[in-house]
Amino acid sequence: MKNIDLGIAGNITRKFITSKLTPLFLLASILIGLAAIVLTPKEEEPQIVVPMVDIFIPYPGASAKEVERKVSTEFEKLIWEIKGMDYVYSISKPGMSLIIARFKVGENMEDALVRLYNKLMSNMDKLPPGAMQPLVKPMDINDVPIVSLTLWSNKRNPYEIRQIARELCYHLKQVENISKTWIIGGDARKYKVLIDRDKLKNYHLSLLQVVQAIKSANLKLPAGNIVENNTEFPVEAGEFIKTIDDLKNIVVAVYNGKPVYLKDVAEVVDAPIDPENYVFIGFGPHAEKQGVSREFIKEHGNQFPAVTIAIAKKKGTNAVTVAEEILEKFEDVKSNILPSDVHVTVTRNYGKTAQDKFDELMFHLGVAIFAVVIFIGLTLGIKEAFVVSIAIPTTLALTLFVDLLTGYTLNRVTLFALIFTLGLLVDDAIVVVENIHRHLKLKQMPPLQAAIYAVAEVGNPTILATFTVIAALLPMAFVSGLMGPYMRPIPVNASTAMFFSLIVAFVISPWAAYYLLRKEAEKEEEKFELEKTLTYRIYNRIVKPLLDSAVKRWVFLLGVLLLMAGSVFMFYTKAVVVKLLPFDNKSEFQVVVDMPEGTSLEETARVTKAIANYIATIPEVTDYEMYVGTASPFDFNGLVRHYYLRQGGNVADIRINLIDKHERKRQSHDIAKEERPKIQEVVKAVNPDANVKIVEVPPGPPVLSTLVAEIYGKDDDVRRRIAEQIAQIFRETSGVVDVDTLVDADYYKYEVKINKKEARESGITEEQISQTISIALRGASVSVAHTDYDSEPVSIFLRLPRHQREKVEDILNLSVMNREGKLIPLREIATVVKVPADKTIYHKNLHPVSYVIGDVAGKYEAPIYPILAINKYLSENPLPEGYKIEYTFIPPSMPESDFKPMMKWDGEWQITYETFRDMGAAFMVALILIYLLIVGQFQSFIVPMVIMIPIPLTMIGIVPGHWLMTQILGKTTYFTATSMIGFIALAGIVVRNSIILVDFILMKKREGAPLKDSIIEAGAVRFRPIVLTAAAAMVGAAVILLDPIFQGLAVSLLFGVFASTTLTLIVIPVIYYMLEKRNWERL
Repeated sequence: MKNIDLGIAGNITRKFITSKLTPLFLLASILIGLAAIVLTPKEEEPQIVVPMVDIFIPYPGASAKEVERKVSTEFEKLIWEIKGMDYVYSISKPGMSLIIARFKVGENMEDALVRLYNKLMSNMDKLPPGAMQPLVKPMDINDVPIVSLTLWSNKRNPYEIRQIARELCYHLKQVENISKTWIIGGDARKYKVLIDRDKLKNYHLSLLQVVQAIKSANLKLPAGNIVENNTEFPVEAGEFIKTIDDLKNIVVAVYNGKPVYLKDVAEVVDAPIDPENYVFIGFGPHAEKQGVSREFIKEHGNQFPAVTIAIAKKKGTNAVTVAEEILEKFEDVKSNILPSDVHVTVTRNYGKTAQDKFDELMFHLGVAIFAVVIFIGLTLGIKEAFVVSIAIPTTLALTLFVDLLTGYTLNRVTLFALIFTLGLLVDDAIVVVENIHRHLKLKQMPPLQAAIYAVAEVGNPTILATFTVIAALLPMAFVSGLMGPYMRPIPVNASTAMFFSLIVAFVISPWAAYYLLRKEAEKEEEKFELEKTLTYRIYNRIVKPLLDSAVKRWVFLLGVLLLMAGSVFMFYTKAVVVKLLPFDNKSEFQVVVDMPEGTSLEETARVTKAIANYIATIPEVTDYEMYVGTASPFDFNGLVRHYYLRQGGNVADIRINLIDKHERKRQSHDIAKEERPKIQEVVKAVNPDANVKIVEVPPGPPVLSTLVAEIYGKDDDVRRRIAEQIAQIFRETSGVVDVDTLVDADYYKYEVKINKKEARESGITEEQISQTISIALRGASVSVAHTDYDSEPVSIFLRLPRHQREKVEDILNLSVMNREGKLIPLREIATVVKVPADKTIYHKNLHPVSYVIGDVAGKYEAPIYPILAINKYLSENPLPEGYKIEYTFIPPSMPESDFKPMMKWDGEWQITYETFRDMGAAFMVALILIYLLIVGQFQSFIVPMVIMIPIPLTMIGIVPGHWLMTQILGKTTYFTATSMIGFIALAGIVVRNSIILVDFILMKKREGAPLKDSIIEAGAVRFRPIVLTAAAAMVGAAVILLDPIFQGLAVSLLFGVFASTTLTLIVIPVIYYMLEKRNWERL
């Protein structure tokens, strides 16, 4: 042993192979791994940190164009200056500017907000006169509610249910790790004052007089102190309005010497009137899963008024435990709060879905470990399998502990990363244990020395091979954009696991192998002879003819090249379809309803109920919630799309919950895809103008829509017309569904034109007229009632009753009082005209833009295929009005000029392009790093090229593998971003096998063996560890083969490893022989 250079690996093994610290290191690793599982927060998806800030700047009375020019453009330029800004969107509507600032992925929210506030506050002087102070609302992933509780009743109205929900919400808020909670639906408690216009006239009153009377009567002030008998008493003057009777009995005026009370001129009620939204819950065929019996539905109906409580968690907390604590708290307090006729349904529980996904993946991980161990047991032996299997929990435990320290959560991606690396992390242990076993059988040294030498022999190539896999994986951690944080746990966890597996292979595996295998080797009496083994005879029969015949060599290599070209050609023929990520099998989806601008709340509710009636018949549905005129509890997709801002009479959405995926045959994507045309038919029969979209939970980063065409250009009208024409092309393109434009439909508004001369002569100001009309039609909260027990303010809300504000003529029947106390009817000083309403103006990164959106369904569900079809159509068919529009296949960042129309593809294609572009760059970096590592080890420029030749050969397995799985499963297996991860990972895996093979050839070279004998012996000796490590990776990948998201990764590993390993064992020897046959003897 003194004359043998042990190297790094041999020296590490020598120190630990008999050390008492080694079993303690093993035990400590397992314990910290178990602690990491308990302590690391669990979530279903990775937390993508994308700070988004909504800035609302009201500019009352201004037109959309004025808002755009004076507010939106001015402030979006300022916000664009802020460091770390990724996108700045603006939406300019009459009287309101909304600017959405989206920072780059990973930016710290607090730092981003400080920079934003600093920029806004230092530029307040740029607000035009009449514009109000900006309202800043930051939003991020932690604002997404993880639990939704829907309260409903067959006996109570939404107003009453909301009062109960408010009390329940107060108690739920006491749970420690809750952040935001809010209530959706119902009418907040208000004292509603419905002023009778005719009674006002009878008492010679105006609307503004009543408003002022209420404000004056609801006042209480500290008035100082009085000292009596050396005692000081505070004095308060005035009295607050506390009860509905206090409000009714306010004296608003004196008429004919008698007081006029508010109740004389108005109906004063503490009740909901004229709701601004509707929320209902309904149940499907599996209502029993939510505790609602069929008998109850048969007796009371299937749709009930409801109110939803949405609850979000604090940043960095465990979704599983927070959700459990919320539901435990609810169980504790419900008996004291909920009446018997109010029911509660849990309509969202992301804690449960996270736990279910965690349990499922841990089960898959367990199955994968079991499968790998059984496989090794069958091929190496039971004791060898036990030695190798020790490496698995040790490596996984150390990796999980690093996850805990670095802030990663336990989610589907981090756990899949562990399953993915399972087949790789045993590679080092297999190579080491197999070589120890071989050397013990050779009996050329004592068992201890043989074990140490065996590790030293494969140490350097194993270290190099491990770092080549890390070099292949780690560059993927730098993928940019929204997909970056989603994918990052895979390269980071896999690289961490590979590093720890190397340490375990040199520290724990030799220790276990020495104590378990030495006695077995002593029992074996026959000396091991390589030439007599079946492996050697078969390998010799395959490879030797290729080494002997140049013709056979070239025919073989040409055949390999043709296979590779044919594989890549399958992309062109669409035999293999490229997509960012396929849809997962979720238990929810959403129906979004958009009615034309100006549609009434009641009409929108009618259309929504028609859809809901059909949804109730879908076999997999448990329950659904309708939100009409208001936003539903949003998810991460809704956060990015700003669904939480949806409100108004023309919008609605339906949240649909399905039974557990294990209890249904159809996947959620299949349900959405198959039910889409049926829902569209229902809508068409009820109201053909309605636009209904089926929205699924995206498998990766959310975007505005799957298919998005952004139309740029300075002229608003031209841009909108082009958008409508592009939308029509969308509708005519095969596979494109749910087409819509973010261009407002033509609709009209009424404008009250004031005759300023007549108004001034009558002693009336424009302000009086505007305020009177606003209060009469829209209503106004003029003050607040000081009730004792309400947790939210009880506003005093004034408005005309509905029957007095249904027609435009009703506006002119209002009267305004002048300074002399004379009532002037509005019809004498104003007229009403009908004019086209302003349309919303959109900007993106300072450029005016109009959006055309759609989804993709059918045979090819990736956006690239309809994009190519639409680009081809545009090249052959000019737009109807002759507009020339520029468009590109590769997404530019933004247009260079606004003076000519341009179309930019965005949506899922933008992320797909960026992801595959960055992964391609990562792959090139990986190749460079691998080349440098191999050059450093072998001190040759040619040998690394030979070793890296099998990398492109993986395509021979990967691409046909996707096609084959499509044929086997009967549905498309997409080549996805995870497939690309598999391809890049395979670069490290196949190079690892090549290194082990070439290293043995070079070792024989140093011993002076002939070239052909060296090559055949290397293949025969290294055949077993190469095939074992490859098969272990395949067994690990097979477990995740049916997972929708990571199927591509599994297919790439399964078929890529098989093809590349098979070809590596033949191609590498052949090419190496061709390069070295002339130099071998001389060198």
